[in-house]
Amino acid sequence: MSNHTEPPEGIIFDMDGVLVDSNPFHLEKWVALLTEHGVEFDPAQLPEQILGQRNDTALRFFFGDKLSEADRRRLIEALEEKFRRAFRPHARPLPGLEPLIAECHRAGIPMAVASSAMAKNVEFVVEALGFRRYFKVLVNGDEVSRPKPDPEIYLKAARQLGAEPRSSVAFEDSYVGIESAKRAGMKCIGIGSSFPLDELRSRTRADLVVRSFNELSLPDLRTLFPGAGRQPPRPSAGPTISR
Repeated sequence: MSNHTEPPEGIIFDMDGVLVDSNPFHLEKWVALLTEHGVEFDPAQLPEQILGQRNDTALRFFFGDKLSEADRRRLIEALEEKFRRAFRPHARPLPGLEPLIAECHRAGIPMAVASSAMAKNVEFVVEALGFRRYFKVLVNGDEVSRPKPDPEIYLKAARQLGAEPRSSVAFEDSYVGIESAKRAGMKCIGIGSSFPLDELRSRTRADLVVRSFNELSLPDLRTLFPGAGRQPPRPSAGPTISR
């Protein structure tokens, strides 16, 4: 386990909608795909149907069993190549993310990415941000047999970090992602980049919901673990947290 004596022992980030504001590009690629194939969909429901989901799960939802495994692989490769090409010029971290990651890195807390995305996408985003030095572990959706909301991906990331899940913090933006982290026994902070804050609060078990990383610092993360002899940061010491 981690040699940290003060939680969090590990910090784990989802990728799309957490490290980067990439979800509009994912929505665009799915709208184009479904339109091209004549598949009916409700634009208002589409974000919840695809965001946080692994591509094979979303393809089965919209296409049922009409696609062979080879067809699914071909569509996924085409979808994600299109995404990387469109998103590359726009790859930048969410506001406030890099200062928080740098602060946790200086404190020696091991960090990971746990994303439902394919390996090529995870490597692409982390490298495009210049964040590879911050992350000890990258876990992608191809490495797990059970997609979010199953806790497998978060448990795998914590194990590779050498951190106890109950002493770790996950950052998520989607309903299925938050459920995955909570099933793993972790503290989870919901980032309001993809869904309304009030819905993240009412529909999930997130321990904290914030508008952006600008509202957070390492002392704020430590207040999620009561009983360790710490005092919450003074209101004047940092940004206000939206609970």
